[in-house]
Amino acid sequence: TGLLSCPVFTQEPQDIIFPLDLSKSEIILNCAASGYPSPHYRWKQNGADIDFTMSYHYRLDGGNLAISSPRTEQDIGMYQCLATNTLGTILSRKAKLQFAYIEDFETKTRSTVSVREGQGVVLLCGPPPHFGDLSYAWTFNDNPLYVQEDNRRFVSQETGNLYIAKVEPSDVGNYTCFVTNKEAQRSVQGPPTPLVQRTDGVMGEYEPKIEVRFPETIQAAKDSSVKLECFALGNPVPDISWRRLDGNPLPGKVKYSKSQAILEIPNFQQEDEGFYECIAGNLRGRNLAKGQLIFYAPPEWEQKIQNTYLSIYGSLFWECKASGKPNPWYTWLKNGERLTPEERIQIENGTLIITMLNMSDSGVYQCAAENQYQIIYANAELRVLASAPDFSKNPLKKNSVVQVGGDITIECKPNAFPRAAISWKRGMESLRQSKRVFLLEDGSLKIYNVTRSDAGSYTCIATNQFGVAKNTGSLLVKERTIITIPPSKMDVTVGESIVLPCQVSHDPSIEVMFIWSFNGEVIDLKKGVAHFERIGGESVGDLMIRNIQLNHSGKYLCTVKTTLESLSAVADIIVRGPPGPPEDVRVEHISSTTSQLSWRPGSDNNSPIQIFTVQARTPFSVGWQAVSTVPEILNGKTYNATVVGLSPWVEYEFRVVAGNSIGIGEPSKASELLRTKASVPVVAPTNINGGGGSRSELVITWESIPEELQNGEEFGYIIMLRPVGSTAWTKERVPSVESSRFVYRNESITPLSPFEVKVGVYNNEGEGSLSTVSIVYSGEDEPQLAPRGTSAQSFSASEMEVSWNAIAWNRNTGRVLGYEILYWTDDSKESMIGKIRVSGNVTTKNITGLKANTIYFASVRAYNTAGAGPSSPPVNVTTKKSPPSQPPANIAWKLTNSKICLNWEHVKTMENESEVLGYKILYRQNRQSKTHILETNNTSAELLVPFEEDYLIEIRTVSDGGDGSSSEEIRIPKMSS
Repeated sequence: TGLLSCPVFTQEPQDIIFPLDLSKSEIILNCAASGYPSPHYRWKQNGADIDFTMSYHYRLDGGNLAISSPRTEQDIGMYQCLATNTLGTILSRKAKLQFAYIEDFETKTRSTVSVREGQGVVLLCGPPPHFGDLSYAWTFNDNPLYVQEDNRRFVSQETGNLYIAKVEPSDVGNYTCFVTNKEAQRSVQGPPTPLVQRTDGVMGEYEPKIEVRFPETIQAAKDSSVKLECFALGNPVPDISWRRLDGNPLPGKVKYSKSQAILEIPNFQQEDEGFYECIAGNLRGRNLAKGQLIFYAPPEWEQKIQNTYLSIYGSLFWECKASGKPNPWYTWLKNGERLTPEERIQIENGTLIITMLNMSDSGVYQCAAENQYQIIYANAELRVLASAPDFSKNPLKKNSVVQVGGDITIECKPNAFPRAAISWKRGMESLRQSKRVFLLEDGSLKIYNVTRSDAGSYTCIATNQFGVAKNTGSLLVKERTIITIPPSKMDVTVGESIVLPCQVSHDPSIEVMFIWSFNGEVIDLKKGVAHFERIGGESVGDLMIRNIQLNHSGKYLCTVKTTLESLSAVADIIVRGPPGPPEDVRVEHISSTTSQLSWRPGSDNNSPIQIFTVQARTPFSVGWQAVSTVPEILNGKTYNATVVGLSPWVEYEFRVVAGNSIGIGEPSKASELLRTKASVPVVAPTNINGGGGSRSELVITWESIPEELQNGEEFGYIIMLRPVGSTAWTKERVPSVESSRFVYRNESITPLSPFEVKVGVYNNEGEGSLSTVSIVYSGEDEPQLAPRGTSAQSFSASEMEVSWNAIAWNRNTGRVLGYEILYWTDDSKESMIGKIRVSGNVTTKNITGLKANTIYFASVRAYNTAGAGPSSPPVNVTTKKSPPSQPPANIAWKLTNSKICLNWEHVKTMENESEVLGYKILYRQNRQSKTHILETNNTSAELLVPFEEDYLIEIRTVSDGGDGSSSEEIRIPKMSS
């Protein structure tokens, strides 16, 4: 079963305008209500109950009223629905039922209307009998007549007439009025009206004559749309305009028809009421029409009544308020019947007071607000209650928990009508009020500054005239929680790890929760936040911060929460770190070797900046280098300095680094790239050298100056030279940056003469310093003499030896630094020429890698730094034939008395091989030991050897062409003892 509830409308009947032509069908007026038990329904028509038992014409469909085959006279009127259950009755809004219809026009012919050209005319529509709103349209010669865009013609939706302000010849013809009743769902057509033109002349000009005017007073509902019509006949065709007579401008929301004949005021409000005027004017004059718009508003609720449950003998006060114009009046209903004042019941406008309530006052009440436009209802239930005290819905709290020294309220709120008188017992004893113990207005017990001895059971006793009830609960007293070790202020260095303590003592039966927050934000330790970690047990809420960072400076709050209280302790942590990067590094001024810098300090990260250092970078430096400044030491309060010792004409960037007691911070951003001013070059070339070259030349070399020391544009070298013993210097310029060599040519230079040489530098700014003096010799002539006594010999198939006599030279015959041997074969197919140099006084040279059995030619010439001299006459020699290609074969050996006897076959040679002159025997003890050689002209040999180990032996041929091929290696095992 549900809880009892009084009826509440979910659907109420609405006004209906029903088309009369649909008389065969059925009208439904809706009504539905919620409530428990489910409501049943009745209906009133024009204030009288409808008897459903007597009539098939009306029937109930749920709560809805169905009217079958409606009849105008019988069914027209006001209907109201009543919904009733055991708690009471409610009355619905009033719904008006009306029937819309329109009859046909009479068929009698309309008489002809004849007018002069230029005259105005009104063609009457004369709609037939009807109920419901009409709309009008006209046809001209059976075609629709569009007059909306036209200020010469107008169809009034009030009268239905067609107005022509000034007739033209084209207007002659038949006019028909069409009338539509939208609610009746029907249109009818009148008989045609012929319009003819009179022939007795043309109408002259005349002033406007207003034919369509709005009423003198119009009632306009709140939020409705109001249309005012105004149209005048006249020649010329009049213009229409509008204004308000109170001087206020027309509201911005107004709309006009194209011709201004209709003024529409949408969403009509109180401020729109007043006098409105229409002005029709032409050249001949003007005319006015005016009327008053009066605002009205049906009632609307501002304050409704609410369901109310009150004790028997209590008092009810209800008030309802509605707005409306004119002001609404109020009536009160109980269970659908009008309520009249009696001794206990006072009714004054929207207030209802009932004193000394009894059970029969229970029911559904309605406050009705009404003006002449509408009636509205606000509904509420009054339930009068009478019962003995009862704790079943609202027992005492089983266990109330409080801390020593705290305050506690134990509520006692039994259901009792009328309200119960309350008293309390502690254990078995009645409780009296004292300084600490109070009985509150609502029956609750309040104890201040609780002690341990207050713990125990408490019973509330509730009494009214219908009975007595008791209920008991316990008071538990707990020790207070205290933070014994709170976090304290700390001063730490970035990167350290710290522990913030937060330890408590608390009642053992109470659970404690620790919450840490940092600068007001809770640290969510469950999520595994970087750096933060909770350490400690149940009463310890310490927070560990590992590898602390600068952004961890701030307020740390440890909050300790129990079910009974929340307490907290706060500590400030300062994290100090190396300074942040300096900012805004600027070059204020730059010279050739200095630069003035300024900067702003970055964050000091809680430790004052003690020092700044300036660093520079150029395209030639390896990364950033510290530079010298004035002042030399830049303390933490210095924000500018002059950088000194820079190289001229070099692009520099600067940056600044700050340091404090913690360490050196990050560098600033680099300053913009700037070039120092140019200056005369300072560094002279080094490693001055030279010599060689051709006759009449002095070759001078040096190490070129790197770009960063050139100090300016148009860099080059200056050469100063003079023969040793001379006083006058010759000066030469070398304008190339990369140069490291200069050749001075002069026919008068004698070969191999010593010169004093200095090399200097210059650029656009001027000439710089010169190197120290070096002695350099001029070029010399090639040797003039060819060597004598050249000879050649061949010792093998791939070698020859060339010999000659040394040249005795002096300065005139040309210095000899060494000799060059040229050799070739006279085989024109591949006349390969070889060339080998020897230096100093060497007079023989062995040449290897030659072909066997081939004629070689050789010639020798001397050379020096200037080149080579004339060659000696060629000599020739034929290389020996190739050594034998066959190795000795059929080798036999035998061992007797530590002697090895060897025999082999004589090797026969080919035509193109050297004759065998003898044999070499190579023997050794094992693979590592030294090889011994025995030569013989025979094909046998004896070896005397001690036999502690295996012996390895091979035999090869000997010939003019060199040694021939070796036999395979023979292993002779050591003699077994």
